[in-house]
Amino acid sequence: MGMPAASANEERRLRRGLKSRHLQMIAIGGAIGTGLFLGSGGTISQAGPGGALLAYAAIGIMVLFVMQSLGEMSTHLPVAGSFHTYGTKYVSPSFGFAMGWNYWFNWAITLAAELVAAGVIMSFWFPDVPSWIWAAVFLILLAGLNFLSAKAFGEGEFWFAAIKVTAVLAFLVLGVLMIAGILGGTSPGVSNWTTGEAPFVGGWMSVISVFMIAGFSFQGTELVGVTAGESENPRKDMPRAIRTVFWRIMLFYIGAIAVIGFLLPYTDPSLLASANNEDITASPFTLVFERAGIAVAAGMMNAVILTAILSAGNSGLYASTRMLYAMAKEGTAPRLFARLNERGVPVMALLATAMIGLFGFLTEIMGDGGAYTWLMNVSGLSGFIVWVGIAWCHFRFRRAYVRQGRAVADLPYRAPLFPIGPVIALIMLIVVIIGQNVQAIVNGQLLQVASAYAGLPAFLLLWVIHRIVTGRRSRMVALDDMDVEGLEIKAP
Repeated sequence: MGMPAASANEERRLRRGLKSRHLQMIAIGGAIGTGLFLGSGGTISQAGPGGALLAYAAIGIMVLFVMQSLGEMSTHLPVAGSFHTYGTKYVSPSFGFAMGWNYWFNWAITLAAELVAAGVIMSFWFPDVPSWIWAAVFLILLAGLNFLSAKAFGEGEFWFAAIKVTAVLAFLVLGVLMIAGILGGTSPGVSNWTTGEAPFVGGWMSVISVFMIAGFSFQGTELVGVTAGESENPRKDMPRAIRTVFWRIMLFYIGAIAVIGFLLPYTDPSLLASANNEDITASPFTLVFERAGIAVAAGMMNAVILTAILSAGNSGLYASTRMLYAMAKEGTAPRLFARLNERGVPVMALLATAMIGLFGFLTEIMGDGGAYTWLMNVSGLSGFIVWVGIAWCHFRFRRAYVRQGRAVADLPYRAPLFPIGPVIALIMLIVVIIGQNVQAIVNGQLLQVASAYAGLPAFLLLWVIHRIVTGRRSRMVALDDMDVEGLEIKAP
C-alpha cells in the first residue's frame, strides 16, 4: 500500500541532521577565507599593525552584538528562513521580502565568485587546463554534497573548515615561536611596531577604510542562523555556537594580525601584493611558513586557500538554497522551490541557485567581465544589509516580547547587552556602509561610487516595490500585534 498523503507530507520536511560540531565549524568556516589568508596583509600595509588590530577588534565587537541578536531569535524561532522570517514577523512583510531575496542573491553570486577563484587557484598546479573545467568540477562536487542531505553538507563543511582551522593554528604557533626567536633566525622583536609611521599608518581615514575590509572578512558568521532550521538540537547547540565561535574567530583574526605585525614591517611590498587576493606567494601566511623553514609553503597555502574557497562555496550554496526554500514556503517565491526530496533536501531551490552560480561564472569567462563585476558589486553590501536587518529585527522583537507581557527569562538564550548591543551594532553598520568608499566620494569618482553602493538601491527597490504591490498588508508590524511565538523543538 502507498503512504497516505498526510503522512507523505509530514515525512517530506527539512531534516534536523546538523550536530553541534557541524554548526560550530559552519560558523567558523563562513568567516575564515581569503580575507584572512590573503587580505590581512593588505590591511597592515594600509593602516599599520596597530590600525589593523584596532579595526578588526572594533568590527569584531560589532559582529559579537549581531551574533548575540541572531542567537536570541534563532533559538526562540529556529527556522530555515531565518532573516527572511524574522524580517517579515518583526518588521514588515516587505522588509522580510527584501531581506530574503537580498540574501539569496548575495550567496548565489558569491558561489559564482568562488568558482572563478577556484579555477585561478588550480592553475597553480595545472596551468594548461582551462579554469572553466575546474569550476564545472567544483560546482558538481558542491551541488552533489548539498543534494545528498543536510548532514552530508554539514560533514563536508566540517572537514573543509577543519583544514582551515588547522592551518591558522599552525601559523599562530609558528609565529609565536619566531617572535620568541626559537625559529626562523633572529627575532625582530617590536621593531616592526615602531618603524616609520607604525603602529598607526595614515591616521583615522586608514583605520576607517580597513573597517570595510574587516567587515567583509567576518561576513559568513551569520550562516549559523540559517542552519537553525536543520539543527539537531537548536535550543542547546545554537547558544553554544554563538558563544564559542565568536571568540575563536576573534582569536584567529586578532592573533594573525598581531603575528604578521611583529614579523613583517608594514612597508614590506609583499603585504600590499597579497591584497589583490591572487598572489599566493605574497600571502603573509606563505611568507611566515617559508621563514620557518617549510619549503613547500606556497603549495601548502594554495591547498588551504582552495579549501577555504570550496568551503565558502559550499556554505553559500546551502544558505541560499534554504533561503529560497523558506521564501517559497511563505509565498514570497514560486511554490516550485518548496519541493523536497525524500531526504528533506529542497532540490528545485538547489538547482536554481546552482544555475545562478553557473550563469555568474559564464558571464566572467565568456564576456569582458563587466557584467560579472557589476553582479559582484550589487551583492557587495548584502552582508552588511543582513546584519543591519538582524539588529533591527532583534530590537523590535525584544520590545514586543516584553510589551506583550512575556518574561525575558523564558527565552532559551538572551542577548546579554540588550538594548545597547543591537543599537551599537546598528550605528556602526550604518557608519561602515556610508563610509565604505568615502575617498572616492571626496575625489568625485562617481562611477566608482555608483559601483560600490549598487547593492543599497537594489535592496531598497525590492522593499518599495513589494510595499506598493501588497499595499496595506505590508505595513510595519505594530509591537502589540507582533507574532512573538516561538517554536517548540524536542531534544533528540
